[in-house]
Amino acid sequence: MSTKRGIDLPGAPTYGPYTPGVAANGVLWLSGQIAPEAGDLTAQVSAALDKVDALLHSAGCSKHDVAFVQVLLADIQDFAAMNDAYAAWLEGVNIKPARAAFQAAALPAGAAVEIVVQAALP
Repeated sequence: MSTKRGIDLPGAPTYGPYTPGVAANGVLWLSGQIAPEAGDLTAQVSAALDKVDALLHSAGCSKHDVAFVQVLLADIQDFAAMNDAYAAWLEGVNIKPARAAFQAAALPAGAAVEIVVQAALP
């Protein structure tokens, strides 16, 4: 029998009818995290990853448990800057998550980046 529970990020805005995180069957799925209020792309990446960290913590996980990351960019020309901020976030993580990164036609609330995460529950 599956046990499914929602993981919330109190005070964070949502942009539709979804749960920020869902834990089920040993896996944590996080909805795309954005932070358009943070400023430039690097700040948005860092702020979105801060939200990811908070959701992981709420589920009893850490970035060491992350198995897959999907990064959506409003402009693929921002890939190098995103990659630098992302690499800084992963410092100290021995097994880096698998990842996909690509340009999207548009992101919610005018965000420059959206980050989707899947992690293994400990």
